[in-house]
Amino acid sequence: MMRGVRRGCVRLKGAVIGIDDEDDSTFTITVDSKTFHFQARDGDEREKWVRCLEDTILRHAYGFKSSSSDFDKKLAESDSYLQMVIDHTKAVETKMSTLTDPDLRNRCEIICQHANSMLEQMKHTIVLLQIAKNTAHPVNGTYQPMPLTDSDNTKSIDGVPSAYIPYNNSVEVGIEIGSECEDTQHSRMLPTAFGGAKTPSYILEDLPVVLPSSLSTPRVAVSEKDIIQSRVPRFFFNFVSHGNLPLPVVVPETSYSSSEEEDFFDAYDSSESSAGNPAASKDDQVGEEFEEEPCPLPSTQAENGESSHASSSRTAAPATRNFIKPDGTIDYDLLYEPSSEDTTNISMESQGSVVTHLLSQVKIGMDLTKVVLPTFILETRSLLEMYADYFAHPDMFIRIADLETEKDRMVQVVLWYLCSYHAGRKSSVAKKPYNPILGEFFQCHWNLEDYEADPNAQLIEDGPVPWCNGNQLTFIAEQVSHHPPISAFYAEHYNKRISFNAHVWTKSKFLGLSIGVHNIGSGVINVIDYDEKYTVTFPNGYGRSILTVPWIELGGVVNIACEKTGYKAVVEFITKPFYGGKKHRITGEIFAPNEKKPFVTITGEWNGVMEAKWSDGRCEPFADVHKLTIINKTVRPIEFQDENESRRLWKEVTAGLRMNNVAQASNAKCNLEQKQRLEAQQRKTLGLAWETKLFQPGDEDNWVFMKPLADRLKANVR
Repeated sequence: MMRGVRRGCVRLKGAVIGIDDEDDSTFTITVDSKTFHFQARDGDEREKWVRCLEDTILRHAYGFKSSSSDFDKKLAESDSYLQMVIDHTKAVETKMSTLTDPDLRNRCEIICQHANSMLEQMKHTIVLLQIAKNTAHPVNGTYQPMPLTDSDNTKSIDGVPSAYIPYNNSVEVGIEIGSECEDTQHSRMLPTAFGGAKTPSYILEDLPVVLPSSLSTPRVAVSEKDIIQSRVPRFFFNFVSHGNLPLPVVVPETSYSSSEEEDFFDAYDSSESSAGNPAASKDDQVGEEFEEEPCPLPSTQAENGESSHASSSRTAAPATRNFIKPDGTIDYDLLYEPSSEDTTNISMESQGSVVTHLLSQVKIGMDLTKVVLPTFILETRSLLEMYADYFAHPDMFIRIADLETEKDRMVQVVLWYLCSYHAGRKSSVAKKPYNPILGEFFQCHWNLEDYEADPNAQLIEDGPVPWCNGNQLTFIAEQVSHHPPISAFYAEHYNKRISFNAHVWTKSKFLGLSIGVHNIGSGVINVIDYDEKYTVTFPNGYGRSILTVPWIELGGVVNIACEKTGYKAVVEFITKPFYGGKKHRITGEIFAPNEKKPFVTITGEWNGVMEAKWSDGRCEPFADVHKLTIINKTVRPIEFQDENESRRLWKEVTAGLRMNNVAQASNAKCNLEQKQRLEAQQRKTLGLAWETKLFQPGDEDNWVFMKPLADRLKANVR
């Protein structure tokens, strides 16, 4: 390609900017169902580009297609106001003729002069509006200049009475060079294809100058024709048959790249709807955003071409019958059964106006903690319950305590850690769990494969779940802070004498086409018999492709270390790069004490197959999560739960989502949030601080369970 030749064109109207949190120099622009990739020199330059592009997009985000009927209504309204001013002016003139006081008469004359001047401006404005309408919507696609006959019996300019045309002023149609583009101090009028008529310069004053790059430097080299043509909207020339007026800059209808056969953009997106176009019709957006009817969740039928409303009416009915008891009440426990979990993919395109409205309120890098997200992207569980689902392989967790060597225990810790994430995600579609409210808690337990119910088994009444015995893995979580949002959770197996305590502060950030969630915090695995504590950190989460079908991705480096033994591991969750690459990849290395080379290297996918390569040259499968058995947690029925337990708190929201009644879910969610605000206001009024019930602040900016297993065992020994 020759130097200086345009390589492509990216339309910014309706575009969406995206960045990658793992790369500080690249960014994307998604528009016209394509994603274009750009690279800046460094992070600072990318920041300047992103901010300028965002501001440009925002300035054009609220455009809408005007209709001729709307224009006529506004014109009729202007005509009415004009007539009112004329009537009032005549009334003042009549009053003035009856006045005898010279001072009052002079004052009325001044008022009449200003009123008449304003009337002439209003008349002139109406005429210019009609000219603009006739230009934008010509009869039979051709501009029709109207005769300007000053007669009461004729109508000029598309039905406007000639009396409205200001006297002593001739309305001239045409194009004039703005004064800033002229070499002389006097404005000049240029004839056009409209029969030599002319128009005043103020018609073109606000039109932006768009010049080709070859004409952007010495101003004297720019011809007057080029300047005029670049200042006039493109549609203006569509109705002018003038062979000598070609556009100097031909703007294509859609964005393109000269390298479209290569990988300079991802691919055509799945839809060419306005889901990614914030500049869709304003009427359509208002109608969708404020629609009072229930907004159904997307369904497979809707994606196949049928309307989402029709498909939801067919799918919602059987789903509702499944969740209804014989007595007509809702079976809330059945809503949470894994077998009935909704696996329907979310299509953000069906919720285009809501998503684009949300995007218009946020900027890249903005903290989303206080941003209200739409209800339809929620999944039917609280964040606290999601943390519990990471223990879906309890047998792998408790096996840590069964191994005899420090090396084997470290490898088992890494194995359990890497296999826990696929179980925590219920589907490949990115859905957002409920934000826990302050004081909310969740408790459950797991029965291991060799577990046999024993009515005579001793219950661990001082444990996290007092109705469980020592051969069950128990779990409890509490939302200990709202600003910032911090969750603490704890799990233990009494007989194996192993526990896990963690706290996570979620901090979300808007990345354009993605949402990044930074998980700040750590967890500690305590193997009590060996007095070993393994500290683990957590990867970041990303919701990708938020305008189409969102999917989840993990990214970042996590560390696993045991201070006592000196063993440590470094695991990197690798995000998919802009160009090629695979999703969900991980690499991990485990180091012996005081060693710089790992004794085992792990590669693969955290939601698929992982392989291990040992330092002695052996290569063997490390884990295949598809072959692992997921053990479902056991939660006591909702009717027996405490008021602040997760499933009882969110049961109405879950019912609305599972029955495809998003309006009901939104109302229930708003009621919970309002209840939380009122309680916070009451505490503020009374000067009370929030007190947690299950967890307390630790010595290292962490949160610890108030009655951990290690402390209880020590107390029993005494």
